[in-house]
Amino acid sequence: MEFPPNQGLDQEEVNEQVDEALEENEVVLFMKGTELMPQCGYSRKALGLIDHHRDEFETVDVLDSLDEFRQALSEHSGWETIPQTFVDGEFVGGSDVLEELEERDELAETLNAA
Repeated sequence: MEFPPNQGLDQEEVNEQVDEALEENEVVLFMKGTELMPQCGYSRKALGLIDHHRDEFETVDVLDSLDEFRQALSEHSGWETIPQTFVDGEFVGGSDVLEELEERDELAETLNAA
């Protein structure tokens, strides 16, 4: 059985998907995997931290087009690493930043600033 190489979205499609997700949602987590099946520890950590403070937020699985998502997201955030969290279209950070905000008791306020 053969598996074709990654047949993800092209750069323009990913750019549009990122722009739409940021415009249409108060809080967006771009992550590896899904809410039900995070595919890396950092994505799992970020998901848990956000989920602790918010009932409603959007997640976007970047794995099908990882390089394209990195490019699209870096234009909004200046970062290439995944996961990335945005509130009201503004970049907040990855799981490490969310963890720091949680330790300073500022994460709930940050996520609910929307």
